[in-house]
Amino acid sequence: MACFLVSAAEAVVVTAVEKAEEKKEFRASEDNTIKEDVVSIPLSRKLKWLTYLLWGGAVLLAFEHIWHGEVVPWFPFLTAMTNPSDAQVMFHEMATVGVCMALLITVVWFVMCKVADAIVKRPATDTTQDTVA
Repeated sequence: MACFLVSAAEAVVVTAVEKAEEKKEFRASEDNTIKEDVVSIPLSRKLKWLTYLLWGGAVLLAFEHIWHGEVVPWFPFLTAMTNPSDAQVMFHEMATVGVCMALLITVVWFVMCKVADAIVKRPATDTTQDTVA
């Protein structure tokens, strides 16, 4: 009913952290405190990946809930909020399904970051092959 609100809330928090990290990285680049010889993916870019995953999931779920008539364009916007017994079911769904989905997205993002770091830190291999004439 409103499980998309959990990932949307996490996306708002991560977006704020991402913007703060971008400012910190920008200041560090202006102060020349970043080591040029170290190749890595900036944390702000990784957080941007997470925000894309979270916002995309929230928008897709919101569309699905609109399609099924659980979200409407008039107050209180969520049909479950009109009846107190339905609201209890909605909060339970948010606490179980919504939190599990947000955690799963975050775990997938964490694994994705680890794989990306491993690829970036992998030594370059020589792809030229010696040909024998």
